[in-house]
Amino acid sequence: MVLKKKNIKEKVSRVSSYKYIIVTVLFLVLIIFFDENSIVTHQQNKQRLQELLQQKEYYKERIKSDKQKLKDLNSGMKELEKFAREQYYMSKPDEDVFIVVEEKK
Repeated sequence: MVLKKKNIKEKVSRVSSYKYIIVTVLFLVLIIFFDENSIVTHQQNKQRLQELLQQKEYYKERIKSDKQKLKDLNSGMKELEKFAREQYYMSKPDEDVFIVVEEKK
């Protein structure tokens, strides 16, 4: 019985000597994985930022092309008629519209 108590006291004293290391490791695990500003969250936010920057560039190009279309449409009736014929397949009353669809191979 005395041997068991001595053995337990030795184990407790060994563990207490490592208490700073244990607390430090627990703290690092908490910061790396479970904190609001963890490394995992940081990487996810970084990836989301890249996606948003790509979307920003896409929409900038889209705005640029839409502004050009608007400028073309406002430049005269001839361009407006051309746009309506190409995009909406409109025709004059005495015309027929044929739509040719190309097959992809």
